[in-house]
Amino acid sequence: MNRSKEREQAFLLLFMKNFNPELSIDEIYDMAVESEFMQPSDFTKKLGTLTVEKIGDIDAKIGEFSVGWTIDRITKVSLSILRIAVCEMLFMDDIPVGVSINEAVELAKNYASAEDGQFINGVLGSISKSL
Repeated sequence: MNRSKEREQAFLLLFMKNFNPELSIDEIYDMAVESEFMQPSDFTKKLGTLTVEKIGDIDAKIGEFSVGWTIDRITKVSLSILRIAVCEMLFMDDIPVGVSINEAVELAKNYASAEDGQFINGVLGSISKSL
């Protein structure tokens, strides 16, 4: 499985977590793999876990650069995509920022509206300039 697919799986974990806050990310991952909804992936699990662990810092950064938007107003799909990308940008030095942005925009093309994709690109572009 390639890194894009692993990243997509991490996005899906985060999205599912929105609707199952009582479950840990590990529980969601295990159920998804067991049901064959997802393929086992160390990167997927690492990215999902790290995103949940750092959610406060990640959401603060998103909030800082989402001009005119609060976290509550961002769609769950867009927020999950943003969280994954910002996690990579802030806490995974081995992934180039441009790759994180491009992958987030690709996820948005598949799961969100065109407007959401533009919003995600704008927020991530602003965050990248601040790093």
